[in-house]
Amino acid sequence: MKALVIEDDVNIAELLRLYLEKEGFTVYTAADGAAGVAEAKKAQPDVILLDIMLPVMDGWAVCRSIRESMKTPIIMLTAKSETLDKVQGLEMGADDYVTKPFDVKELMARIHAVMRRSVKAHRLTFDKLEINLDSYELTVDGKKVETPPKEMELLYHLAASPNRVYTRNQLLDEVWGFDYFGDSRTVDVHIKRLREKLEGVSDKWALKTVWGVGYKFETAE
Repeated sequence: MKALVIEDDVNIAELLRLYLEKEGFTVYTAADGAAGVAEAKKAQPDVILLDIMLPVMDGWAVCRSIRESMKTPIIMLTAKSETLDKVQGLEMGADDYVTKPFDVKELMARIHAVMRRSVKAHRLTFDKLEINLDSYELTVDGKKVETPPKEMELLYHLAASPNRVYTRNQLLDEVWGFDYFGDSRTVDVHIKRLREKLEGVSDKWALKTVWGVGYKFETAE
């Protein structure tokens, strides 16, 4: 996964870089609007964090320019909180809007949310497995298996990034939402139920526990 941070405040840009890298992103940065547009076209990121008050080109102009050729999810970052500014950013093609100072945990949840919404085909296929998030249908070895919505969302989230390890807290944030107040055992219970449906179906993929860390959807290299 790749993220582009277009932000002229060095401290904020560095903070975002550190947190995004911790989440598994490769991070690109630009300190002015024109450089941001050029970097977006070069790096082809999966998500863009875009400040509004930028030198050379402001964030609105950057957003408009990027939208002419790319559908990459854009989250606007700004100290402004007026409704008119939010509306203008969204009308320019932004996918979400976060006001500074922001809570990093919330921002990360929003990043993953816009990325999930931007996926063109909510359908993943592996050997003897199809996960269709549009119809919320799970097909295992050619047979449709009744699966509750949250189990489907958890499996899709893991399978969308094969071999990436997620902590339980990351999964709670990104699947259940940053405002969910349950504990990590919720994840364990859902993983257990999914394994009952999936284990032994194929030797090319599996739901794996990474002891002391969390879970991953492991596929053969």
